[in-house]
Amino acid sequence: MQSKIDVAVMIGLGVPQSFRDRGQRVCWVVLINGEQRGTAFSSRAEAEECRSAWMRQLTMAA
Repeated sequence: MQSKIDVAVMIGLGVPQSFRDRGQRVCWVVLINGEQRGTAFSSRAEAEECRSAWMRQLTMAA
């Protein structure tokens, strides 16, 4: 089975409180088969880097 790995943006109350406390109202997360894996990221670039790492890991496991 091939996993689907995406980066999704979260806005508003979906953003972790620690981010909102710093005034950040948006964050990005990595989804594998629709489920969040890991932490929220403050930039899309960080989330894309994590997505790439997941893709490498899952490719090696297959």
